[in-house]
Amino acid sequence: MTPAAAAHRHDPVDPTLLGDVLDGLATRPRRLASKYFYDARGSALFEAITRQPEYYLTRVELALLATHMPGIAAAVGAGVHVVEYGSGSGLKTERLLAGLRAPLAYTPVEISPAALEACVARLRPRFPGVAMLPLQADFTRPLRLPPPPRAPARTLVFFPGSTLGNFVEAEAVRLLAAMRETIGRDGRALVGIDLVKDPALLEAAYNDAAGVTAEFTLNLLVRLNRELAADFDLSGFAHDARYVPQRERIETRLVSLRPQRVHVAGLAFDFAEGEAIEVEYSHKYTDRGFSALAARAGLEVVDGWGGEPEGFGLRLLRQAAR
Repeated sequence: MTPAAAAHRHDPVDPTLLGDVLDGLATRPRRLASKYFYDARGSALFEAITRQPEYYLTRVELALLATHMPGIAAAVGAGVHVVEYGSGSGLKTERLLAGLRAPLAYTPVEISPAALEACVARLRPRFPGVAMLPLQADFTRPLRLPPPPRAPARTLVFFPGSTLGNFVEAEAVRLLAAMRETIGRDGRALVGIDLVKDPALLEAAYNDAAGVTAEFTLNLLVRLNRELAADFDLSGFAHDARYVPQRERIETRLVSLRPQRVHVAGLAFDFAEGEAIEVEYSHKYTDRGFSALAARAGLEVVDGWGGEPEGFGLRLLRQAAR
């Protein structure tokens, strides 16, 4: 579909999306939340990103789950209710559920209804003894979990893929604090973190040669054209992702290639050539830094798998003693 055609096909307006977009475009620097990448097309494109040779994160995390699942299962225990933030396709979840000891229930929490439906459809036949309790919600906000058919031994929050790194420090602390309340006193959280490493490897992962990540980023503008009566010209913006060592993060932006005016819901926004919309941060961690971040949210690291030379880690958290 051409950008012009996309601009004339409008879905019902989501007032939260509209408010966030208008606020983000009115600020300097301009900012759009990365959670809005994940419409049906965006979710499919992200799954394609995970299969690109430069994108090591998914490949390494799956290998860690395959190699260390017995140790993870022993540390977590039997009869758990698995709650996954941002479930996506459920590929990692399949390995987790297959390796845990008699998991009782699984609640994928996903903002995209298409991704949520696909995840449950894929996993339900594979795990008939696990109650599938999907929840369409924004996991950055307080959650009311659906009750399992029986009381679980504990709640295990599964937050893979280094998605935590998409949040700035204050946001990450709030999310981890909410996670602390979700797991409860005896619960655990298994969190994926991407580790600080060679900047060339990091930048390649967010600038794949096939251009899938660029298409994924630009799809955000396609969504705004469709849902908010916007008229972004995709040929007027370019994907840009680079590692900023002082902040230990990848910063992804959509850069205006020329002076232009864009309309969103009837409001005009002028862009200068080279002006950027910040769309995603991907923070990278050291173990010391991650432990300090968790401690601010009342959590402590009790176990972990992966590090050097993998460049990626799974860390098991629990509530810290007060």
